[in-house]
Formats: sequence, C-alpha cells, structure tokens
Amino acid sequence: MRIIEHVLISATSLTKTFAGRERLIGKPEDPVHAFDSINLDILPGETLGLVGESGCGKTTLGKSLINLLPPTNGDVFYNIPPDALHEARRLRADGSDGGRLAEIENRYSLIHQKSRSMRRLRKELQIVLQDPFSALNPRMLVRDILAEPMKTHAVPREEWLNRTLALLNRVGLHEDHLWRFPHEFSGGQRQRICIARAIALDPRFIVLDEPTSALDVSVQAQILNLLRRLRREQRTTFLFISHHLRVVRFMADRIAVMYLGKVVQIGKTEHLQDSPSRHPYTEALLGSVPEPDPFHREPPQLLPGELPSARHPPSGCRFRTRCPIAQAMCAETEPPLVEHEPGHFVACHFR
Repeated sequence: MRIIEHVLISATSLTKTFAGRERLIGKPEDPVHAFDSINLDILPGETLGLVGESGCGKTTLGKSLINLLPPTNGDVFYNIPPDALHEARRLRADGSDGGRLAEIENRYSLIHQKSRSMRRLRKELQIVLQDPFSALNPRMLVRDILAEPMKTHAVPREEWLNRTLALLNRVGLHEDHLWRFPHEFSGGQRQRICIARAIALDPRFIVLDEPTSALDVSVQAQILNLLRRLRREQRTTFLFISHHLRVVRFMADRIAVMYLGKVVQIGKTEHLQDSPSRHPYTEALLGSVPEPDPFHREPPQLLPGELPSARHPPSGCRFRTRCPIAQAMCAETEPPLVEHEPGHFVACHFR
C-alpha cells in the first residue's frame, strides 16, 4: 500500500465565475459559472485525466489549478501533507476564520502566495496549451523560445545552449532546429517545442490542455509516447485534459469526469469502464466513442439535447435535463460526490 506523504495539487471548494458584460441599456449579462465547488486531489507522480464536453470548464479549471486564473472562491494547495489538507477542509466547512486556517493557507496555498513567491513557484508549475500554432511567438527563434524560461528564472547564461540542446534531444528534435522560426515546423514538431519549453526547468506538475487534439493520429501517438517517457524518466505529475476517452485511458492513472462545471465521477482508469456504479454521463461518454472495428455495426450512443448554458445551469443535478434515469428529486437537490468503492466517487442519486 502506497503511503502518501504529500498531495501535490489539491483543489478545495474551487469556484470560478466570470462576470457578465455591461450593457448601455438594461441590466448586465448574467455571470458565467465556469465551475463550482470543485474538490480534486492530484498525487505526486500520477497522471489525472480530465474529460468532458467542450464548454464544461476543463481548461479554466486547469489554469486555475496553477493560479494562471485566480478562482472566485476556494483554494488550491500545493505539496500539502494529507493531515493539513483534511484540517483545512474541515475548518473551511465549519466556517472557521481562525489563525490555524490562515497559517495553512499562507504556507501551502497557491492563491494566497505573494507575487514574488508565486514567481519562484512558476518553474515547478507549467502548462502545455492546446494550439501549438498560437502558443509560440512567431518572431522568436526556437533557441530563444527555449531559453526564455531559463532567462526568467536566472539560469546562468553559459548553461543555456547546452540545456536547450538537451531539451531538443529529449523531445526528438535536432540541433539545427534551434535556428528556425515556429512557422517552419509541422504541427507535431511545434507541440514538441511547446513540451520542451514546459520541461525546461524540470517542473513537478504540468497541465496538458488537449495537447494532441490538433494533430493527426500518427503524430498523436508520437506525442503521447513522448509524454509517457518523460513521466517515467522525471516522475512528472500531469493533469491531462481531453475529450478523447481512448487517449485519456492510454495516459491516465485516474480519470475525473466533468459536466457543466461539476466533477460527477472520479475513479481509477481500469475501474471506470467496468464499474456498475458509473454515472449516466460517463456511460454516455463511453458509449459515444466510435469502435475502430470495421465489423462493429452498432452506432455510437449520442446524448440527447444540448449542453445547457453555463449562465443558467439547471437546478439540482446539472445533468438531469439529458439524463435517461432522472426523477423529480434530481431537480430539487444536487447529488454529492460519494465514494461507492475504494477510490471511486460518483455524484448521482441513483448510483
């Protein structure tokens, strides 16, 4: 049994709301609820997959976990012992504003870090964005792109060249690529450059925001194998955001399923497909994956209806407007995330 000394990233009651735009006449637009009351723990060395439809808040959550987007409410703890985490959550639930909660926040919270402290932590918390075409500065050589994080974090200048060459070698590129601009590369090569930049300072945690969605299948396989090798060599912790369940199953140790700003299921990857207590939304996602077998005649199962507006989410269970087993109580109370099996949590009244 693995003894957990620290939880690397822990979201506690994390909420993000974007204010609506002001209007010249009348009331401003209603706020957009990107995600509400998220509790999520990521352990050192693991890959957590985050899946859900477009617009459910996956990318916003990923950015909030590394404090690129400060949350509206809640907290993100970094490298916190489990007992301190449980105590902080208990104090928050009790509404305590005492000195002990402030002490834990000042020591472990990313949200409460001062700008100088947060700047030092940036080298341990990185992100690979979805679009490799817009993630790179078109006016900079690859040499300068890879040296930029070293310059920002005061790596001695005489080390830059050797470290950039080592980075290119690790991601499968060559020395002559240092002297090219981003437009001279293919999509897969650009994503490799983005990954090289993200690992330049040996971070402990990387948010991978759909890193293969813009690439063809053969290049996707190369990038995924590269990420698995990097995780094995460096023990890097990943949050792998995607809507592609097959890719997530290949990469992730655990999977969190997100629907309209709420995590509705968390469990180990190997248990998610066979668990009898699956959330109806998880079943719909699994059923919608096309089978690569040419003799498989059964069409994918598609969810009825459209994703509701994040400005006006449904009352109670947010999935009830599309759920095949919804009943009256689903509109009245929101189901909590309950542990049905060891390490397997589901938010549904009838699972």
